[in-house]
Amino acid sequence: MSVLSRYMPKTEFCSYQDFRDAFSVKIPDNFNFAYDVVDWYAEHEPDRKALVWCDDTVSKTVTFKEMKVMSDKAARMFTAAGIRKGDPVMLILKQRFEFWFCILALHKIGAITIPATHMLTTHDMEYRIKSADIKMIVSVAGEINAFVDDAQRKVGILQKKMILGGERDGWINFDKEFAAASETFVRPTGTAAPSNSDVMLLYFTSGTTGFPKMVQHDYAYPFGHIITAKYWQNVVDGGLHYTVADTGWAKSVWGQLYGQWLSGSGVFIYDYEKFNAANLLAKATAHGVTTFCAPPTIWRFLIKEDLKQYNFSSLKYCVVAGEPLNPEVYERFLEATGHKLMEGYGQTELVVSIATWPWMQPKPGSMGKPSPTYDVVLLNREGKPCEVGEEGEIALRTAEKKPLGMFGGYYRDADRTRDSWHDGFYYTGDTAWMDEDGYYWFVGRSDDLIKSSGYRIGPFEVESALIQHPAVLECAITGVPDPDRGQVVKATIVLAKGFSPSDSLKKQLQDHVKKVTAPYKYPRIVEFVETLPKTISGKIRRVEIRDNDSK
Repeated sequence: MSVLSRYMPKTEFCSYQDFRDAFSVKIPDNFNFAYDVVDWYAEHEPDRKALVWCDDTVSKTVTFKEMKVMSDKAARMFTAAGIRKGDPVMLILKQRFEFWFCILALHKIGAITIPATHMLTTHDMEYRIKSADIKMIVSVAGEINAFVDDAQRKVGILQKKMILGGERDGWINFDKEFAAASETFVRPTGTAAPSNSDVMLLYFTSGTTGFPKMVQHDYAYPFGHIITAKYWQNVVDGGLHYTVADTGWAKSVWGQLYGQWLSGSGVFIYDYEKFNAANLLAKATAHGVTTFCAPPTIWRFLIKEDLKQYNFSSLKYCVVAGEPLNPEVYERFLEATGHKLMEGYGQTELVVSIATWPWMQPKPGSMGKPSPTYDVVLLNREGKPCEVGEEGEIALRTAEKKPLGMFGGYYRDADRTRDSWHDGFYYTGDTAWMDEDGYYWFVGRSDDLIKSSGYRIGPFEVESALIQHPAVLECAITGVPDPDRGQVVKATIVLAKGFSPSDSLKKQLQDHVKKVTAPYKYPRIVEFVETLPKTISGKIRRVEIRDNDSK
């Protein structure tokens, strides 16, 4: 039995409306996920499966009893290195299983965990170290270590560096210190213990524009991911959930930690160096993954494989988030596997806030309907609620209460917090419209909208039209300044196998868009590229394409 019933008076619902009306969570004082969930399982169900990890050659299973022991050892290792309650510690651990030991250990200590990607450069590290006053960085061995060293020399704040899987001058050897650490760590009490309102996590948003913001989440944040895991991802008690995400991305804790363990599901991790759709499918099906979540970027590659050759008998449920799902991808996967892809919407600042829930029939391309505790409204340019079918900015009403799992503001940045959260609303910066059935449809980031000859064009609709063509693997739609029209539509396209760039193909794609959607939306400019610029979370960086076009 999962730990969920300790915190929820009702865990099963008969309809979406019942879910909205009756969902509630009892949050105890001084809740600590590492002790109150992980260590609780270790005491009551020590052999319950917590983590199934593999790379291309080996695999291992970690029980909750082992997870407690390993996180206690890591906590002793960190405290021996001088880490205390409130100290910011950055983890750059890719998909190594040690990430889970380390983040739990930092929760036990009451330190602030800052997950980060290994793809950062010296400039990125300087900005992060200075902005958060990072005391310690724990990193896998690799190129990133040199960037950390360079940044430390320039800013002079970082006190400790710890390396996993290697040796380096000036770095503490993780493997040696972890092996020598005691297996006993006593839960802090009194002022040494973190409270629910203390900062537990900091995420530097990957961002499609501007410098990253520091999103802060408190110790009650894991409860918000009950909504994410139990009711959107529909994880199975005793099952195995797989969310494709690097640990440096907030989606990792959406799908690889809090909500899954609260709901009784183990988590599956495939630690690959380079993404390969066939390998991912083989690993996930061989290990019996029961629920699966991936961004549209991944799904677009998966449907290009011969899905009939894989055994999906263990798979029960599939979800998608990150960007809207192209209907063509939905239909292809449904046809091959019989599984509907259930979409969801959220941000690093939130948990899943709008989704297609198990009681709902999906509408491909629609995000779905609002989560419980999330009072969603679309606001037009005058700040008034939108009519059905009218585009507006997605906002959350917060005057009466903060939704479960919502962030506490941008760390050390009151101005940025006020810019997006004021007058009783949190403004997401994302644009959508609602249909007559109450389903929300994503249009784009406010800065991604294209204004051409008086028309407002969202990139997603044009991208969805293009991806229906067999020649298109991926594409990004942006606006290019034009003296007559204000902007014209540009398509940046990655071609599928077997297709080559040509003027005739360009014309064919333009004509295809004219037939599939309104003719004025067709891309007047078409560029063929090998890859699209993306954030760590897999979102297309349209801003980078626009910036390159303006040079």
